[in-house]
Amino acid sequence: MTDLARTPKQIGTLVQRARKQRGWNQTQLGDKAGLRQETISLIETGNPAARLETILAVLAALDLEFRIVPRSTSRAADIEAIF
Repeated sequence: MTDLARTPKQIGTLVQRARKQRGWNQTQLGDKAGLRQETISLIETGNPAARLETILAVLAALDLEFRIVPRSTSRAADIEAIF
């Protein structure tokens, strides 16, 4: 799965999608990441206060990784249409 996210909301949507694909609820993901269910909910709803360390723990629990690549020429509105 290769997806693009530029906002906290888009990251949350991708986390939620990956969690659901695995058949996990938020509590199960939280247990695997060492976090509370409430924290998973905040990430999935796009809370911009989520710490990078927390997001990385969630991605690791989902067997996903964070990559830095040059920004594409797509406009933010084009990316929003994906979600």
